Amino acid sequence: MKKLIYLAFLACFNLNINAQKIDRTRPPQAAPALPVSFKDPVTFTLPNGIIVLVVENHKLRKVMAYLNIDMGPVLEGSKAGVSQIMGQMLGEGTTKNSKANFDEAIDLIGADVNLSYNGGSVSALTRYFEKAFLLMAEGIRYPAFPLESFDKLKTQTITALKAGEKSAAIISSRVVGALSYGKTTAMGEFETEESIKNLTIDDVKQAYRNSITPSRAYLTFVGDITPGLAKSIAIKAFGDWKGKKLELPVIKNTDNVKNTEINFIDLPSAVQGEIRVTNLINNPMNNTDYHALQIANQVLGGGAEGKLFMNLREKHAFTYGSYSIVGNGRFQSQFTTSAQVRSEKADSAIVEMLAEIDNMRSGKISTDELEVAKAKINGSFALGMEDPTRAATYASNILINNLPKDFYRTYLQKINSVTVADVQRVSNKYFNRDNSRIILVGNGEKILPNLSRLGYTIKQYDKYANPVEDKPKETGSAETPKTTDAISAFKLIEDYLKAIGGKEEVKKINSIKTNISMEMMGQKIAGVDIRMAPNKQYTEMKMGEMTVYKKMFDGTKGYMGQMGKNKDLEEKDIKEALDQKGIIPQLYYIGADFKTSYLGTGKAANEDAYKLKVTKPSGKTSIEYYSIKTGLLLREESSITTPKGDETAVITDYSNYKKVGNILFPYTITQLVGEQEIIMNTTDIKINEGVTEADFK
Repeated sequence: MKKLIYLAFLACFNLNINAQKIDRTRPPQAAPALPVSFKDPVTFTLPNGIIVLVVENHKLRKVMAYLNIDMGPVLEGSKAGVSQIMGQMLGEGTTKNSKANFDEAIDLIGADVNLSYNGGSVSALTRYFEKAFLLMAEGIRYPAFPLESFDKLKTQTITALKAGEKSAAIISSRVVGALSYGKTTAMGEFETEESIKNLTIDDVKQAYRNSITPSRAYLTFVGDITPGLAKSIAIKAFGDWKGKKLELPVIKNTDNVKNTEINFIDLPSAVQGEIRVTNLINNPMNNTDYHALQIANQVLGGGAEGKLFMNLREKHAFTYGSYSIVGNGRFQSQFTTSAQVRSEKADSAIVEMLAEIDNMRSGKISTDELEVAKAKINGSFALGMEDPTRAATYASNILINNLPKDFYRTYLQKINSVTVADVQRVSNKYFNRDNSRIILVGNGEKILPNLSRLGYTIKQYDKYANPVEDKPKETGSAETPKTTDAISAFKLIEDYLKAIGGKEEVKKINSIKTNISMEMMGQKIAGVDIRMAPNKQYTEMKMGEMTVYKKMFDGTKGYMGQMGKNKDLEEKDIKEALDQKGIIPQLYYIGADFKTSYLGTGKAANEDAYKLKVTKPSGKTSIEYYSIKTGLLLREESSITTPKGDETAVITDYSNYKKVGNILFPYTITQLVGEQEIIMNTTDIKINEGVTEADFK
């Protein structure tokens, strides 16, 4: 009987479900926001001014602590980057322990200690926490600042900066801040190779004295600890700590541009265009528009459901993704939309990004878009509450940003009360259309010709946010480039041949044998490149005794080999090999087979240079940069087709010229393929000796 009753109930339940009309074309509506409940931390202040917050959670078997010194943005000027290096130096040993001993003490108790220019953090099992906390305090209060560590960190920083010069994303991040706020402001300045090179250990020590202090410091404990024990440990570690009194800086707001303009940074190696459309805003967390702005940003570009993503990726396939960000805080911040797009579609992508901003401003926001945005923010907030440190973060945010005590308890209610009209209102107020910077980093040759159709003023900058002049300055001095009035392709080639030793000396070269060394992924590679006029070539690269690459062309046919497997050169490869008319190809540029044109001036390896476009017999083109000062070849920009059929930019830099016989040759060749850098060093060159026809069999 019970079974029959159960089956009858199940049948009725299924009938009711099937009778309901479910519209599967619409996402389900979000349930009403649940009340947010979390325990307020215990708060007290140490005699030296450190504000302490304690969040007890005895379900955890560990304790975490965070020290944050609220100093605000600091203008470093000619010493830009000193704070970052100072923060790294805090982890290089103390006056009580060498770095090795300090790190070992942390490892022995399985703790995690991190130190930075504005404080530090520690996490450890409950029974080891006090010892770990005292180690963190030791690192913050008693740094040793060893000179050898300082020199190492400077070198590492400079290396990272050099690597970043080839990244469109890194250049974009740097230039966006510099152009928006001004590169001489605390919000817009950036570190450079020069500013890091000029730093001394005394600069680091002074930066430490200026910022590492109990003044404006917040110390938060979370986990298996009582307020009484936290206070005892805090006093033991920091009770007698004294330091400079900090004042939160007052930073004057920067104006947006009067009219929307394009700021273009030419990066020939960039495969894509890095686009940022940005304007400055004021959005403190106690802003009455704060919650509506969160929703507006989510609708526009908060994720894969946003208008930008659906347009630029799903509709037009310009990019893998397009997003927006709305900054907030006590200081001026930015509203920014972004995308990485195919170079040939950069102008079209800008049009679509601006169109979606216009849609937000005109109120073209559906109820579904609004509800999805609310659901995403509700879900993210709920997931965040599972983090035991979140309550402490909220408490310190309330103190630092002068928020109402119920800011986070009422957060979801305010989010869910936002209307379409609210979103349109804040979009008009904060998402500028007529006073924005469209900042674009990419390959100028491919992108610039199409930008003028957008109708905006185009201003060009270099990758350090310096204006790029259209023409070189009039001169005669060594500090400024020469006039280009009399420059032609013919003169550039003649000057180059003269600079390397003279046309007659170049004509004497019938063969050349070059020994090469390089490193790739930590492996040393040695090779030889043999050439015989007019276009015979043999190249072999070895890793130890193993041949990893080989290429041979005998003037009519040839092959290319990798890891012992050879493949005959295809027709296209043979045509490109025949482009090499002699050992020094420039000797033949004026011939009928080549087309050359002067393109004006540019920069290569921080030198002013003349640009020459060369179209070779095969139809392949390149842009060559010749030093205005010396006449030597500095750079060649070209492209290759990958096995997948994609076109990839190649930049080859020539430097370290040395004389062999009567001719100058570059002994260092740096090649950037996409974003991978290969540095080849010449170890030996032999002219007109040791090369025979047998080498090309």
